[in-house]
Amino acid sequence: MLKQKNYHIIGVMSGTSLDGIDLAEIHFSVSDNCSWAFEIGITETIAYPTIWKINLQEAISYSEEKMKGFNKEYTLYLGKVISEFITRNALKNIDAVCSHGHTVWHQPNNEITLQIGNLPEIATLINQKVVCNFRVQDVTLGGNGAPLVPIGDRMLFSEYDYCLNLGGFANISFELNGNRIAYDICPVNIVLNTLAEKLGFPFDNEGDFARKGKLNQVLFQQLNELKYYKEAAPKSLGLEWVQENILPILEVSEASIIDQLATFTEHVAFQLSNNFKEYSSVFVTGGGTFNSYLLERIQFYKKLDLIVPSEKIIDYKEALIFGLLGVLRLQNETNCLASVTGATKDHCSGFVYLA
Repeated sequence: MLKQKNYHIIGVMSGTSLDGIDLAEIHFSVSDNCSWAFEIGITETIAYPTIWKINLQEAISYSEEKMKGFNKEYTLYLGKVISEFITRNALKNIDAVCSHGHTVWHQPNNEITLQIGNLPEIATLINQKVVCNFRVQDVTLGGNGAPLVPIGDRMLFSEYDYCLNLGGFANISFELNGNRIAYDICPVNIVLNTLAEKLGFPFDNEGDFARKGKLNQVLFQQLNELKYYKEAAPKSLGLEWVQENILPILEVSEASIIDQLATFTEHVAFQLSNNFKEYSSVFVTGGGTFNSYLLERIQFYKKLDLIVPSEKIIDYKEALIFGLLGVLRLQNETNCLASVTGATKDHCSGFVYLA
């Protein structure tokens, strides 16, 4: 049976930094030699209303029963956002909506990962085929369920030595001896945004606050001594880890918020630099790419060719790649790499729901 060569997809992503819901119209094509090409069409980020932001921050502590109700509420909300995006932009002939959902629990060591908004009724709500819930199977197979983006790095951005995403967390992917290797390095915006909010701003624009602050050596050392940084890959981070390991250190620090921003930015730059070979090409995406001070500090520690793509790719790379994961699922091809997540085998992950 001949496989489809062209796909019209909507990729949907909600990240841990709670910036909002990213929606991207994507056209994928695959050639006879199995090389993939893409074009990003209409894109939009729908910021979370304050009440949703608060609820999503608090959801980590919900009971299982309360979470069931919340999952239904979020599915309705997400369905409305997606439907309005399709209607507003008069999008037609969509092959599938490929949605990550929003992670509220991620404890792979306990075989737990939950992305809400992935209930079967999402397909009926938006009247489209939906591919979603990409992480669950990997955790069942003994993997971390993260990161999932690296297969997209391999298939769409293979010309770079490393792909670096600076989102809620920083994660990296690269080829080593024929295997794609990837892991979370450290928290980024999930902490920097929290600190900026204490100053009355949603984020530290271009790292301007951090640039004005002073490095607190005690805090810098405490952060760098965290056990996670000495662990071998595969490994991944979640909000729970930040709440247990980072926030308590910051809360008792005597450094001002501006100095904490300066020190945490330095910590991120230091940890990132430890993961690159000198003079490598690094393809940088995610919201942290706009933090020019952070990029300067990375290059202070190591000489690198940091390649910053178009704003569309910076902002919507994860939506793009979850779109690709969905297409691979529709083709019944591998979309989850054991070398990345630590699962027992490569596999084809994701649930398919019909309208």
